[in-house]
Amino acid sequence: MRRPTAPSPLAGSGAALPDYVLSDVMRDTGASVGLLYLLPPTERVLRLVLAGGVSGQIAAPWARIPLDAAIPVADAVRDGSLVWLGSQEDVARRYPRLGIVLPYDFMLAAAPITGEGTVWGGVVLLWPVWHPPQLSTDEEESISTCCDRAAAILHRAAGSGHPLEPPDEPHLLPAPHPRDADPVQAAAALEFAARLPVGCCALDLDGRLTFINPAGTDLVGAAPDSLLGNRFWEVLPWLHDPMFEDRYRAAVVSRQPTSFTARRPPDAWLRFQLYPDDSGISVHITPADAHPAATAPPLPQPAESIGAAALYHLTHLATALAEAAGVHDVVELAADQIVPAFGPKALALLTVKEGRLRITGYRGYSPKLMARFDAAPLTSDTPAVRAITTGTAAFFPTFADLKRAYPPALHQDEMASWAFLPLIVSGRPVGSLVLAYDRPRIFPPAERALLTSLAGLIAQALDRARLYDAKHALAHSLQTGLLPRTLPHIPGIEAAARYRPAGHGIDIGGDFYDLIPCTNATAAVAIGDVQGHDPTAAALMGQIRTAVRAHATTGSTPGDVLARTNRLLCDLDTGLFASCLIAHLDPAHHRVRLATAGHPPALLRHPDGHTDPLHLPPGLLLGIDPDATYPTTDIPLPPGAVLALYTDGLVETPGTDIDDATKALAHRLTTAHAENLETLADRLLDHAERTAPRTDDIALLLLRPHGRP
Repeated sequence: MRRPTAPSPLAGSGAALPDYVLSDVMRDTGASVGLLYLLPPTERVLRLVLAGGVSGQIAAPWARIPLDAAIPVADAVRDGSLVWLGSQEDVARRYPRLGIVLPYDFMLAAAPITGEGTVWGGVVLLWPVWHPPQLSTDEEESISTCCDRAAAILHRAAGSGHPLEPPDEPHLLPAPHPRDADPVQAAAALEFAARLPVGCCALDLDGRLTFINPAGTDLVGAAPDSLLGNRFWEVLPWLHDPMFEDRYRAAVVSRQPTSFTARRPPDAWLRFQLYPDDSGISVHITPADAHPAATAPPLPQPAESIGAAALYHLTHLATALAEAAGVHDVVELAADQIVPAFGPKALALLTVKEGRLRITGYRGYSPKLMARFDAAPLTSDTPAVRAITTGTAAFFPTFADLKRAYPPALHQDEMASWAFLPLIVSGRPVGSLVLAYDRPRIFPPAERALLTSLAGLIAQALDRARLYDAKHALAHSLQTGLLPRTLPHIPGIEAAARYRPAGHGIDIGGDFYDLIPCTNATAAVAIGDVQGHDPTAAALMGQIRTAVRAHATTGSTPGDVLARTNRLLCDLDTGLFASCLIAHLDPAHHRVRLATAGHPPALLRHPDGHTDPLHLPPGLLLGIDPDATYPTTDIPLPPGAVLALYTDGLVETPGTDIDDATKALAHRLTTAHAENLETLADRLLDHAERTAPRTDDIALLLLRPHGRP
């Protein structure tokens, strides 16, 4: 049995997702890096819970991935299928954001974790470029086993009433180590390294020095005590260059040897050769010939420079913000990236609205504390307000510094250092960003410049996001205005309706439904979907709904209603088509008459609980042939039965057969409790969204006749 003794903790659940779920598939496939994500039921964000083969610093920007992001694991989860990237060219072409942030050679597979009709998350594996161009059958089986194993654990935990929840920070798998060496051999190895005339040292996957021989310390000119446990580029000023740190990062991600040459002042050139594996990096240090640049006059150097990690995180944030849509997306992305990547313990993002600063999002702070600062007028004298009104960032290494600048200030957040950054676009204030650190921080000039750049990126993204949100609100108002505000009361019929727009984008859907009172205690019901997602489709949807309502109230059969509406649509010559299903309910006689124009089949749950799809004689989509006919079918509708009408967004998912999806919905309708139609409607929608991420609008209408048969 391959089971570790120390499982990874999952916050809030008291349970753990075992390390072996990820470590086994990494070992069996030879993957150098592994990442395992969970999708919380109430979120549309994949959250990293297990990581192997990389440091926490490298994994930090990928700890939270929005489900609609153009990232391999998000695509795998949305589409329910394996994503394979066999080269750096594949990565750059299909996922440019990933290619910009990780411009290294590697191969990648991403797979969804699904089971029992539920999407639980996804797994990502990376290999060096010497891996074959395609996954082998055994490797695909190992990935499938990993996903099945994780899904089974998560399903059991959820069924026990103690679901596994993502932790605040991902758990890092321990690096593999060879078996314990013989003490005599270990001593001989140390003596061997000590006798070498060239430098050699070892780094762990986090870049920290774990060993260096005497020749190595002589070459770099530093004592072992100052090096061990630290990163070269953090303790040796002449190695504090983004290029050098980038070479370490390239070695970890690609698992390929790499090298760089650096000048140790005043004029000693050294060559560093890095040889990575799954446990760390061996470094060979030798004197080098004069670097070509040595003949040129030395360029002036800043007091300190920005490390590669900071530039990496800034690039990652920039590419992520470029894909953000609304203000909520910007806030979530900023918080997801800044807190783990740039060091603050807490963050607050405030936006200007009607002369006040409103708390738009935060991390690490309590809601109670945020409420105290919400809605501060722009006339008040606070660091966040002054940053906006002056357009100047303010940095306070200690509370004493903050107190000197703002004597009334109270120490309310238990933090040690603060940065207040204005969010300005074209001279116009958008908001401010507050970063708080739990340890004193001196904010050197390079870091201040980095944080100022970061604030500029967020300000531009917020400006775009506000415009997006305004357009989205307009689109939503237009669409909801074309749907019934409430369902009319029909004697003898209980009804419940739901409409849920697509999860992303400002497009206006063409889904519609209606319940129309007719004569003699009867009613007509319509549901349909217009092709397209734009204002034209929405306007046409409104015309179709009006036409259906006008024809249905005259007593026409469902087939005649569809035929007349079809002729109208053909006359309009919009070039768009629509599916539609019309039903005429007669609860007094326990009958229903139906006709369809290419719409998904209605479902009928019988009083005994079993459910059947109603396969009606097919009819053409509306708007194709003005002479098309639509047969009407008459079936029994006994009291207690439930008639379910829906649009294809409820059942259509990429990679899933529509008939299988319809059967699954019928099964869910059979097994769900149906005492209350409102509750039943919610359960059907929640089940659909839990089984797969939805990319289309959903309309659902449930009807149940009362009375005795």
